[in-house]
Amino acid sequence: MKFNIEVDATPEEVRTLLGLPDLSEVHDIYLSKMKQVAETGLTPDMMQQMVRNWVPMGDAGMDFVKQLMGGLAGGAKKK
Repeated sequence: MKFNIEVDATPEEVRTLLGLPDLSEVHDIYLSKMKQVAETGLTPDMMQQMVRNWVPMGDAGMDFVKQLMGGLAGGAKKK
């Protein structure tokens, strides 16, 4: 036997029904930051912070990435 149930509800009503948090304020902050980056472009500080979040082992990982990028840039100059 198969039952299909169709519910006509807004996303807010479903969140409330299921007890999920309302993250609309977080979403608005995220959008404003993305607009700011789109308008101003990525700064070197922003790039460093992104890479720092992606690379494991904190500063040791950052040093490795810097050495790797320096080696790649140096290798490209030698050719």
